[in-house]
Amino acid sequence: MAAVQLWYTASPISKESNVTDSSFASLALSPAQLDNLGSLGYHSMTAIQAAALPLALAGNDLVAQAKTGSGKTAAFTLPLLARLNPRDFGTQALILCPTRELATQVAAEIRRLARYQQNIKVVTLCGGQSIGPQIGSLEHGAHVVVGTPGRIGDHLRKKTLSLARVNCVVLDEADRMLEMGFVDEIEAIIGHTPSERQTLLFSATFPDNILAMSARFQQSPQRISVESQHDSPQIDQHFYICQSQGRLEGLAKLLAHYRPDAAVVFCNTKQLVREVCSYLEQQGVSAMALHGDMEQRDRDQVLVRFRQQASRVLVATDVAARGLDIDELPAVVNFELPRSPEIYVHRIGRTGRAGRGGLALSLFTDTERYRLDGIAELQQRELTFEAIDTVAWGDSPMPPPDFVTLCIAGGRRDKVRPGDVLGALTGEAGIDGAAVGKINVMDGVTYVAISTDLADTALGRLLNGKIKGRKFKVRKL
Repeated sequence: MAAVQLWYTASPISKESNVTDSSFASLALSPAQLDNLGSLGYHSMTAIQAAALPLALAGNDLVAQAKTGSGKTAAFTLPLLARLNPRDFGTQALILCPTRELATQVAAEIRRLARYQQNIKVVTLCGGQSIGPQIGSLEHGAHVVVGTPGRIGDHLRKKTLSLARVNCVVLDEADRMLEMGFVDEIEAIIGHTPSERQTLLFSATFPDNILAMSARFQQSPQRISVESQHDSPQIDQHFYICQSQGRLEGLAKLLAHYRPDAAVVFCNTKQLVREVCSYLEQQGVSAMALHGDMEQRDRDQVLVRFRQQASRVLVATDVAARGLDIDELPAVVNFELPRSPEIYVHRIGRTGRAGRGGLALSLFTDTERYRLDGIAELQQRELTFEAIDTVAWGDSPMPPPDFVTLCIAGGRRDKVRPGDVLGALTGEAGIDGAAVGKINVMDGVTYVAISTDLADTALGRLLNGKIKGRKFKVRKL
């Protein structure tokens, strides 16, 4: 394989920049796709999209440095959709992701971006769920397959998936896949694809093994680096030094003082996640844990409930939170500073998106001060800190959640759509539409957020009523 050809550093596109430079209309996209992008709110390109799309649409292999929330999914999806033949139901594009959560998000966004074409089938293949229904779905063909390396490998060994007609492979969050030990699986999977293909590699960081992976799998790739927007002024960063034994109380004090509508609290170990979540619950704060020891179904439900504002605080490890992408997350709290400055930047990058303000709060002890120095060096600026004792307790704790999540035992396989659920609630059930929050339809289950004061009423009416003329089991999470 040829070496990397080009280093391209893209600066974030400002709102004041020339609109023609960041307009999707400047790209070689069909009028139908441009209309679809406009209807989805894609009005101007992000930095990674402006840098990657012209090169990818021209057929180049790419090594792109981009973080969650930068718009990278569209940066690789638009080129692969432009090359799809809708009449060929053989798999033409393959996206590998490190976790089921990220794969599910990516697949959902691809479906949205593919709406301008008829009958484009996107299949998600991940572990943690039965392989039988996946095999059944593949029997009817799939234009695009999104999945984790382990489960994709399972299907290749069972010969239930063919990659012989793939013309585009995407490695999303490649650095995380390498950290999780997937390099052998990735090599085996790519070995099933044609040598004449486009390979797009996206990574938040560029360790040496990423460049080694590029040299093995790519043809004359062009390399793109987007300047990090995660340390931008719109994220208000505060650091507090504390005693080790006072860290839990310090966390409660920060949440009571700042009172964010929602927050993700990061811990470095699974054991600390459990301890922090238990402590917050004892303090009357609605909190849920997310870590790698949980069953996949439980992890999915925690993420859905947090996105649906049915819990105020999510306490998580970095690996478990991979793929957690929330457009409007008010605050991130580091219960401990992470072991590397890059992880810190990635953590706080989950807040302050799309021009909104964000809040990043961090606790550390004197023995961890070197980690603060590393973050300051990475951000190339001086970072100050205060003693946690200087923070005043708030007048009241964080308020209870605004919503409760109801789980309906029917989903995409049952032809259930969000409109069907909304209609069942606001029609015969007589629930005010304003009391219905987000509705997430999965393959076999649907989650709907209901205003806390009407949750029991909605539950009773759904149990006694019908959705699309059918009765479904419903329970409150």
